[in-house]
Amino acid sequence: MSEQPARDDAFERGNTHLALGELEAAEVAYREAVATDDDFFDGWQALGMTLLKLGKVKEAIGCGIKATLLKPDDLLAWTGLSQMYVRDGQIAEAEKAKANARVLSMGGKVSKLQG
Repeated sequence: MSEQPARDDAFERGNTHLALGELEAAEVAYREAVATDDDFFDGWQALGMTLLKLGKVKEAIGCGIKATLLKPDDLLAWTGLSQMYVRDGQIAEAEKAKANARVLSMGGKVSKLQG
């Protein structure tokens, strides 16, 4: 796939910026990664957590939802989304995301749950 090297390069730049505490530059790089590959779970997860650190909570939630849609059985995706909802004051949604994380932590599958 021709977009993968560009996606991975952008993602790695984002990780480097994040490690250096350069959150705005990390955001730009992660946005580039997901723009290159809309189904890039790691990019959406990293972008969401970076946006959360930047205080862009509503945008972070959108990224967190995208990550859980791409990998519904990923524990970190649900944990991150719960944190995003808490920061936004959406406690009921945070509790639902936390419950999904709990199911996964016990070896269950969220993708098999209804609702």
